[in-house]
Amino acid sequence: MSHKPLFTGLPTPPAIARKPVSDTRHGITRSDDYAWLRAENWQQMFKDTSILDPEIRKVLEAENAYMEAAMGDTAALQKTLFAEMKGRIKEDDSSIPVKDGPFAYGSAYVTGGEQPRYFRIPRDGDVADESLRDVLLDGDREAAGKDYFRLSGIDSSGDHSLGIWGYDDKGSEYFTLRIRDLASKQDLPDVLENTVGGGVWAPDGKSFFYTLQDENHRPSKVFHHIIGEPQSADRLVYEEKDPGFFMGVGGSLLDDVIYIDIHDHETSEYRLISTKDLLAEPMLVAEREEGVEYSMTEGGDVFYILTNDGGAKDFKIMEAPVSAPGKENWIEVVPHEPGRLILSHMAFARHLVWLERREGLPVIMIRDRKSGEEHAIAFKEEAYSLGLQGAAEYDTDVIRFSYSSMTTPSQLFDYNMATRERVLLKTQEVPSGHDPEDYVTRRVFAKAHDGEDVPVTLLYRRDVALDGSAPCLLYGYGAYGITIPAGFNTSCLSLVDRGFVYAIAHIRGGKDKGFQWYEDGKMEKKVNTFKDFIAAADHLVRERFTSYENIIAEGGSAGGMLMGAVANMAPEKFGGIIAAVPFVDVLNTMLDDTLPLTPPEWPEWGNPIESEEEYRWIAAYSPYDNVAAKPYPPMLVLSGLTDPRVTYWEPTKWVAKLREKAPEAGPYLLKTNMAAGHGGKSGRFQRLEEVAFEYAFAIKVAGKM
Repeated sequence: MSHKPLFTGLPTPPAIARKPVSDTRHGITRSDDYAWLRAENWQQMFKDTSILDPEIRKVLEAENAYMEAAMGDTAALQKTLFAEMKGRIKEDDSSIPVKDGPFAYGSAYVTGGEQPRYFRIPRDGDVADESLRDVLLDGDREAAGKDYFRLSGIDSSGDHSLGIWGYDDKGSEYFTLRIRDLASKQDLPDVLENTVGGGVWAPDGKSFFYTLQDENHRPSKVFHHIIGEPQSADRLVYEEKDPGFFMGVGGSLLDDVIYIDIHDHETSEYRLISTKDLLAEPMLVAEREEGVEYSMTEGGDVFYILTNDGGAKDFKIMEAPVSAPGKENWIEVVPHEPGRLILSHMAFARHLVWLERREGLPVIMIRDRKSGEEHAIAFKEEAYSLGLQGAAEYDTDVIRFSYSSMTTPSQLFDYNMATRERVLLKTQEVPSGHDPEDYVTRRVFAKAHDGEDVPVTLLYRRDVALDGSAPCLLYGYGAYGITIPAGFNTSCLSLVDRGFVYAIAHIRGGKDKGFQWYEDGKMEKKVNTFKDFIAAADHLVRERFTSYENIIAEGGSAGGMLMGAVANMAPEKFGGIIAAVPFVDVLNTMLDDTLPLTPPEWPEWGNPIESEEEYRWIAAYSPYDNVAAKPYPPMLVLSGLTDPRVTYWEPTKWVAKLREKAPEAGPYLLKTNMAAGHGGKSGRFQRLEEVAFEYAFAIKVAGKM
């Protein structure tokens, strides 16, 4: 099927200069014609985009102009899609406040507002009574005049007098922290730069702990800040010297401990600071051991530890005394059960709670800490999504969770763990209307190349003809053990209402079918991820949900790598491809240990610097390295200039090489957001404009304009 008629009258694509650079590793020499697109001053440019090399800027602007010419005929469609998506969102929406001490804290949007407002009301006040709302932070006011603005929330001190809040106004994910007097709403003089976006209060409310990002954008140092002191005076609490590890700092519901959490994708280590002695050296819990993960939550005089130690691939929960939490004192309380993946856990005065997944579906489990009796919060739909929010207080029987499915708007419940009573607090409103009966959601299984069953979640209108004629948007991710939930998505209804089948392929590399599902899609087994996605496409065609020329594949970040790989492996099986901030230059990135995410990513992809074998694995599938003269479908590639995760030069180089190697295929459209990073635009409606743009491309390629 030729898509050329869909993109008629296009100008000549931008010509990007070729400046070969050679690189030899393990006796293997590669030449990269487009390596020059990586700005030498990228670290500084993330903080000040005006210093970008003019030659590189010219390339990105030329690509944007070409993309706009190709998509010009979709302008009206984009506006229609945006209006539809916006119409499904309650503009003046408000959260149900969470009780914490004398107050209940929540967030809300105003009509037309892009950013949240954070507020509090008296603990048992009526959230509907707007006169009770004390607005602590108005995101729209803070964002005024800025091209990009993202809040990291606000966290109140133990006495509820001060709040730490953070913002990123460049998209580079370097957050600035401020301290707000919650009575006067004035910020104190303290300004903390280059943080990850939050802090953990000491119980006295006079100081807090936070994580600093270094010049390579890695969270490598934990500092202790005393209110009123300059950032330069902050005390270094802990420094992680291994660039392969991420680090974060967290607090406990009982305010008795500060957690320093150090981890990569397969190994973790905790250090603890007792809030009774803030100046003490952080105490090591269990030394890092390659492949062993653990995480902790407090339970009064014990810690509960979720771990895969001792071969517990799908995890188990252990218990240890607060006074001696070392591994030698861990006692099993929830055993390892193959096929039951325990995802997270939390503890309260009388109950232990965990979220697990069986057969691809989530379940919330409750255990009475005194009697040991367990029960599940269960649901009946074929595919659904659960979110476990817990509570902000330790001494409670009531936790909060959310539920949704592809057809059911999100519902928020309070659940009494003692009485098992479920109270519906809120159902997501769809102002423009939504009747679940108009839609069908299904979970089907595609047979992979090695016989594995790959789950695929589907959403389509009940009146769609399943004769192969329907267009299909097939979404995939498949990395880092991340599971794509089968939850309610108001945006995709704009495709479904136009006759699309919306499909999510739960491919290997995620934990959709347990931890083994993740392990079978990483390192030397990474190619399973790509083959699973192609198997999902084959199944949908075989069962006449769609046809190859009608499948538009979509993925972002590591899912963008998936898009690049399947484009190389089976270009004829996709009518179009949307690759958002795609991680496509895998080999070069994994060879560059100065990049923010490279050392922490080696356990996921392999370390091609140290290992020739791992170099060869990556070289065999890295999308940029495997572009060839093939019948690639039309591609929309999205990028962010200040993206620290997938740097702008990766998608730019990829598009240049696609155009060089397969000039008659495509077309290849590159859209670089010159004022944003990995997550795209920051406002809630600005983000919808980007989704509308992507969906307009899908509709155009499917010939449904």
